[in-house]
Amino acid sequence: MAALLEMRGMVKVYGALRANDGIDLDVFAGEIVGLLGENGSGKSTLMKVLFGMVEADGGGIVFRGRELSGHRPGEAMAVGIAMIHQHFMLVEAMTVLENIMLGWPEAGKLLKRHVIAEKIRETSRRLGLDLDPETRVADLPLGRRQRVEILKAVLRNAELLILDEPTSNLAPAEVRDLLVVLKRLRSEGKGIIFITHKMPEVIEACDKVVVLRAGKVSGKAVVSGADKAQLAEMMVGRDVTTPYVMKAPEKGAVRIGMRQLAGKGIGPLDLDVRGGEILAIAGVDGNGQLELAETLAGLRRADAGTISLDARDITHATPANRTKAGLAYMPADRSMTALVKSMTIMENLMLRDIQRPPYSLRGLLTMGFARRRAETLMSQFDIRAASPLTKAGSLSGGNQQKIVIARELARQPAVLVAHQPTWGLDPGATRFVLERIIALRDAGSAVIYISSELEEVLAVGDRVAVLAGGRLAGLVTRNEVDMPQIGLWMSERAA
Repeated sequence: MAALLEMRGMVKVYGALRANDGIDLDVFAGEIVGLLGENGSGKSTLMKVLFGMVEADGGGIVFRGRELSGHRPGEAMAVGIAMIHQHFMLVEAMTVLENIMLGWPEAGKLLKRHVIAEKIRETSRRLGLDLDPETRVADLPLGRRQRVEILKAVLRNAELLILDEPTSNLAPAEVRDLLVVLKRLRSEGKGIIFITHKMPEVIEACDKVVVLRAGKVSGKAVVSGADKAQLAEMMVGRDVTTPYVMKAPEKGAVRIGMRQLAGKGIGPLDLDVRGGEILAIAGVDGNGQLELAETLAGLRRADAGTISLDARDITHATPANRTKAGLAYMPADRSMTALVKSMTIMENLMLRDIQRPPYSLRGLLTMGFARRRAETLMSQFDIRAASPLTKAGSLSGGNQQKIVIARELARQPAVLVAHQPTWGLDPGATRFVLERIIALRDAGSAVIYISSELEEVLAVGDRVAVLAGGRLAGLVTRNEVDMPQIGLWMSERAA
């Protein structure tokens, strides 16, 4: 049987960087192919070439027996290729029906609302999407919004669906639902390319996997015969699945404490975290994690209760004064909160030092000192870029997060609040981040580690807490962890 898609010897060059370097890829009808790789390995570039967003510098593409060359996204969609982006291309103020009709010739010049609405209902029932055409997109959770994108592709007769990091913004239940939908699409004969760096999802949903590293194919495998360690080694050149080395905690004095802390979406909470300890907080997204992190960092006002840092009351301190007192904050949102993407690596690394000699003079960076400091941190934290003057927005997600880690951890803070610090990172970058956080704990700092990745929470937490509905549903030591009980707490059904 001929392949639905054949890509041969694909090359894409950006200056001295060969983002794709002779890549071959086949996808058959009724097959889910996992495209694995580190951040910056060339996955997204390859798919942008396939979808016509950028033009290849070499190689050839054949889709359904037809050669594709110099095409644009509109032509790719016309022949049956759809790409569902990590950040959805939907108009939130419009309904599901209106989003699907938007730019679709079949909707007609005089829009056939009733006809298209019935098609949406019928296809939604068939695939188990559970979508009402009259619901506003703004009122849908992220998992349902993604289903709207899938529905758009199916109704436009896509035979090949490209999903770029489709689970990065989804809660665990939404991930499970998505994988069920993809298996239904596979049973209908669709070809699917599943771009990810999450190996459990590949093993759960894919038929085969192609692994990229540094722009080249580093390995291929049939998923039924592969394991996590083998796939991880293909991705990063080493096994990153071994357990983290956690010394027995040498707990010191309480470094951060909360007493009856309450605010919008949280509380009241009573918690202490000591030096040399990681308190790992689990929970389904939307249960107060963001509100807690931002209240501790001073970005939200506490309505009641107190926060102390090294016995000093910081409840009403500004974010800048909390930083001076020894608090570091790693927000989940790299795009808007943690980094200024239009600024250079050096400028982002120096954001905490803009008023501190010798790195600044009268509020202006002293370029020589700042550049040397940035070069030192780039080396220590393995930030991979041509120069400290490279724009932060041009880096992979892993390297962007390393800038945040370097800026916050190089100061040896008394307390670190880390919210989803490995979000969107590949296994190699994830391990780097967690090892740095464990090293900070070993040096005597207190760490509050907030994540929806339960595997990480259990791997690094000296104590594990669960937030549900903004309140503390449960708190246990590492040795007392009981998975069914954790699950009950996360689902707010604990006794």
